[in-house]
Amino acid sequence: MRRVRDKADCRREPSRSIGRSGVVVLAVLLAGLLGAADANAQCSPLAVMKNFKRLWISPAALSPPPRDITSALTTPVWKTIAVGTADTLALRNALSAARCGVGELAEQILWRPAFSLSPARMDVDLVKLSAADLGFRGRAVPLAKIYAQAQVLGFQLASAEIGPQLRLQYFDQPIGEFLHIGMEPIRTWTGEPVILVVANGGEGMILIGQDGDTEAEIPVTSRFVFVRRRDFAARN
Repeated sequence: MRRVRDKADCRREPSRSIGRSGVVVLAVLLAGLLGAADANAQCSPLAVMKNFKRLWISPAALSPPPRDITSALTTPVWKTIAVGTADTLALRNALSAARCGVGELAEQILWRPAFSLSPARMDVDLVKLSAADLGFRGRAVPLAKIYAQAQVLGFQLASAEIGPQLRLQYFDQPIGEFLHIGMEPIRTWTGEPVILVVANGGEGMILIGQDGDTEAEIPVTSRFVFVRRRDFAARN
């Protein structure tokens, strides 16, 4: 994995983080990871540059006008991904083989006991919503209010596993897009609550960490990934 500094658009960030040494890349594990069979070097800066025209979209498209989201039932699925990997080491090795950057905070999260994997292989339906789509206005809103409103509308918080799995299954992410995983925060070795962010900053596709404190002020234009239950009606 490429080591990168964690960054996001939250007003507050954890004050410090602890790095860990890299692991040996076992490319053969990549083929066994759900949805990542064609992931070879897809996260690398070179891959992004080769696909620049396809991956680039205008800043206006990255911050579209707010939608009137009234219920998870009527919100179409954005993307379906697969979860369920043998173990955390296999997941980390897949990120390494795909040359996905992983920030220091995100790397800590992947090693924490609270980070767990689905015991069974399954598909998960995801939605992509901004805080403004959920009805918030102004400049920023506390993270806790975003989560509360999303759940009132029927969306579910994602498991932490969604972060790295989405990174491995979203190689056509537009340049400039930062997607916050709507998950329960996991605390780092020093106790800071952190959520994961799947991003394409233009220099390679990355997985980073961001302040997950309930009072962290999040810009209303920030986009979140939540889970849409599969027992809802057919997609619209």
